[in-house]
Amino acid sequence: MNPGDAELVALAQQGNQRAFEDLVERHKQKAYHIAFDFARDREDAKDLSQEAFLKAYTNLKKFDGRSSFYTWFYRILVNLCLDYKRRQKRTPTDSFDETLESHMEPSHEPPRPRSPDQQVLAGQISHKVGEALQALPNKQRTAFILKSHQGLSIREIAELMETAEGTVKVHLHRAVTALRQSLAEFV
Repeated sequence: MNPGDAELVALAQQGNQRAFEDLVERHKQKAYHIAFDFARDREDAKDLSQEAFLKAYTNLKKFDGRSSFYTWFYRILVNLCLDYKRRQKRTPTDSFDETLESHMEPSHEPPRPRSPDQQVLAGQISHKVGEALQALPNKQRTAFILKSHQGLSIREIAELMETAEGTVKVHLHRAVTALRQSLAEFV
């Protein structure tokens, strides 16, 4: 029988290192995907997710259970990702490589070969999507990534962002509106 996060946290707070390793195993894939959505770079995403787990481990004694471990940990991760984005210089972002994303999800089938025209168009769209996401204000980008890429509910996003559900809805609406305008040429 698999213990829940709360049981693993309690064991880890008592010094059971295996319990924390189980928490890492349970959440590492999703943490990496969130970090990748922000960083758009495999190595930076690995670093950010590992840094978040390290920070969670060193602060585990301070976790008081008012929220779930999941919410507490992802708040740490998102804050680290936002700090990363703030530190980054305003250099042009690399285009989002769809083949890279397919390697992250083993359930995806390998992409079928594309014609050169399709490859060029896909590259242009990918680059434009990356630019449009990077142009969004931090709160809008965070809400959009957590909702559309990670599938979190409005309530979960509100907890992670420490804001009201209505505010999350406003951020999402504004993000979608801005992305539609930025990507109108491809629709």
